[in-house]
Amino acid sequence: MKTIYLRNLLIAFCFTSPFLILSCSDDETSEEPQTSNPSLNVDGEITDFGEVSIGHLAEQQIYIKTASIAGITSINTSGNYKISIDGETFDSELELTEENIVAEQNLYIQFAPTEEGEQTGSLAIANANINTINIDLKGTGVRTINTYQAFENEHLAFGNDHNQASAQSFTLQEDVSRTKNIMMYIRLNCPSGGCDAWDRFAHVQVKDPSSGLWYEMGRYITPYGVDNHQLERGFPVDVTDFKSLLEGEVELRVYAETWVNPGWSVSLEFDYTEGYADYKYYNIARVIEYNKNSLEGVPYGVNYDENEFDLTKNINFPDNTEATHLRSIISGWGHATPADSGNRRCAEWCFRTHHIYVNGVETFTHDMDAIGCSQNPVSPQAGNWQPDRAGWCPGMEVPVRINNFDSSMSGETIEFEYKFEPWTSDGTGDGAFYAISTFVVVKSNTEISKPTVN
Repeated sequence: MKTIYLRNLLIAFCFTSPFLILSCSDDETSEEPQTSNPSLNVDGEITDFGEVSIGHLAEQQIYIKTASIAGITSINTSGNYKISIDGETFDSELELTEENIVAEQNLYIQFAPTEEGEQTGSLAIANANINTINIDLKGTGVRTINTYQAFENEHLAFGNDHNQASAQSFTLQEDVSRTKNIMMYIRLNCPSGGCDAWDRFAHVQVKDPSSGLWYEMGRYITPYGVDNHQLERGFPVDVTDFKSLLEGEVELRVYAETWVNPGWSVSLEFDYTEGYADYKYYNIARVIEYNKNSLEGVPYGVNYDENEFDLTKNINFPDNTEATHLRSIISGWGHATPADSGNRRCAEWCFRTHHIYVNGVETFTHDMDAIGCSQNPVSPQAGNWQPDRAGWCPGMEVPVRINNFDSSMSGETIEFEYKFEPWTSDGTGDGAFYAISTFVVVKSNTEISKPTVN
């Protein structure tokens, strides 16, 4: 609660935009005549705040006029409304202490909607010597979504001077401080000649300017020979974790492991929804990323060079970290044996459990099993799209796996290790591989630096 002591003080001044002026005194030094009876009244009328975007503020101004009031005058608001006498520091309650003065006090009322729809509240001005003044407050919260087009029908193909990948710069939202979440939509169209007939590994990356590394934001598997028009805007991927990189001028890369021409036409859109995020600031760092394509992931069931595929890292968290999670994307490839029952070969078809160890203790698991391929809305497809793969399906986005730490991890250093369920290949088939990326995300209400990964 804020207590302000005023003695023989008269305050009145005018404002222009952004405040709505409801009353104003031209004479900053004039005093009203003393009256024998205490009185309090409000000069100006509070109007409906109207529609205000969630994450933004609206303000109005009135004046409190007092005469011969002793003791404390308390002012309170309810709902998503706050008050201030200086236009800078806002709270839901404050106190004015006056002793036998005549005063004209500015009062600012602020509306900060947190949800959609009409939101009512009240303003109460009370003193023990007078009747309480009650004023109804009303405003409407609206959800504002800003949409940005990135790639548009970018042709990815192999041969005839075509490329499997394209990297370009785009201007996205200039300021993400009021962004609650960011959704990315991946639209596939068939070029002239038709779409690639096979299910292909594909993903979207953003460049981290500080390191020059490409970070995988979303992965999808192309459908057999068709587009994804059944989805209104394409494959949806929540990329809020990357919002520190999705501000202003951004370099993006799209890739599809197609080995034919015509391949695919890829379009990207981003929706920035304004509002209050769980924390104001995010930052992100790469932990492991072996996802260049389907067959250049981490080999499974065989010995491999641990210097080339290093699944053990040390992570140091900033001192002001308030929340932390890991973000992983995994898909298995290859048809190595021995097969599981039903001739489910590894690692495309064999169901496995992966483990994340923190400081030598198993902390998180990833179940690489069925996700319901036969229920895919992108259907029918031309090929073998209905049987369940290990954690992915043709014509779907690959699941993003989020692992939240129980504590903030502020200032801590941990050892991270990713482990696969034990299995040994007999050397037949075309090998087994896990294309994998894991990032560490830190959040805070104060500006936060990237975690350090060694």
